[in-house]
Amino acid sequence: MPDGLIDLHMHTVVSDGSDAPEKIPELVRSHGIRVFSVTDHDAVKGGDIIASLELPDDDMRFIRGVEFSCKDEGGKYHILGYNYDPAAEVILKLVEKAHGFRIEKIKARIALLKEELGITFPEEEISRLLAMDNPGKPHIGNLMVKYGYAESKDRAISDQINRLKIRSVWIRPEEAIGSILEAGGIPVLAHPSLGSGDEMIRGDELDKRLGYLKGYGLQGVEGYYSGFNEELRSEILAYADKYSFYVTAGSDYHGTNKTVRLGDTGLGPKNRIPERLESFLRAVGIA
Repeated sequence: MPDGLIDLHMHTVVSDGSDAPEKIPELVRSHGIRVFSVTDHDAVKGGDIIASLELPDDDMRFIRGVEFSCKDEGGKYHILGYNYDPAAEVILKLVEKAHGFRIEKIKARIALLKEELGITFPEEEISRLLAMDNPGKPHIGNLMVKYGYAESKDRAISDQINRLKIRSVWIRPEEAIGSILEAGGIPVLAHPSLGSGDEMIRGDELDKRLGYLKGYGLQGVEGYYSGFNEELRSEILAYADKYSFYVTAGSDYHGTNKTVRLGDTGLGPKNRIPERLESFLRAVGIA
């Protein structure tokens, strides 16, 4: 096992992070991280780029990852997929489908911003936005700041963009889980205690949700996460034992787009690797 931090949840400019994929290996090395994964939203391009690079240290290990944004009648879920076959058609098709959904949501939001709030952007900006790998609300928020409609990206999202009611189409969790499994990967529920917005999922509700997703083939939970205190972490780890889940550790780093630090998972470099995390690392070929 490489000696150092483990961070299996981070984003690049391919989704809503601020760092280019090419810069990630040196960044994680400088933070003492030895095992890492890039999990861009509904996209695998960043992982493909990193997999093609020579890592700066021989003892560093990279695990392919992706994070699918999902929703069904029970709410929203972020399903992480690890160590999938990058050539698996089922993953590539799901990424393409999710990208199409994102583009339709972007178009709907731009139209409603104009119709309901009188917010408009130059056509070249809209074309550039739609040509991105994975545009989302943060990218619209940045445009609103650029053209003087908001003081900050976060205020643009909370005060204006989130006021817009659009009809969205989502990937369902069973589709994401099934596709990851079919591609030979390991499906993991990201930050299980966090729902939509400020929603917290605890106790019986969390138990029910985990049992429901396990029925579709979920194999792990993100037990160590930058947004968890000891109480939340302990609850999730207890459910990992109940359902015999793998456990992962991730910061959810987005570069300058969030205040989260690389390697901030709640699991320090000198901590003994928990058994369920060690089992996960063995399952993806790191031991």
